[in-house]
Amino acid sequence: VQLQAFGGGLVQAGGSLRLSCAASGGTFSNYAMGWFRQAPGKEREFVATITGGWSGRTYYADSVKGRFTISRDNFKKTVYLQMNSLKPEDTAVYYCAAETGFTTNRNLLEIGSRYDYWGQGTLVTVSS
Repeated sequence: VQLQAFGGGLVQAGGSLRLSCAASGGTFSNYAMGWFRQAPGKEREFVATITGGWSGRTYYADSVKGRFTISRDNFKKTVYLQMNSLKPEDTAVYYCAAETGFTTNRNLLEIGSRYDYWGQGTLVTVSS
């Protein structure tokens, strides 16, 4: 499975961006797909995840709840992260990841080491 994330860029505070992560190989519809981010000097942190299947459940970090929306298109093998009301503290490299173990448990899906495949990351910079 290969993942390619794109859509990052420079945006002013309060603005929006949509990240995409395209998958190739594997059975995309079965996988939970997550977004994580890593800010300079900080550890990687969970952002959002959507479980596998055609009616995936979504979970969000408290810091992005109500501002970010994760979604997936199983036909296009793509997962999206719509980011609204961006803040300077959202500045980070954003990574998408695939979990192939049919996990639906939120607590497990917040753990980066649960994911089997990772994209290369896309940089989001939010200016104040």
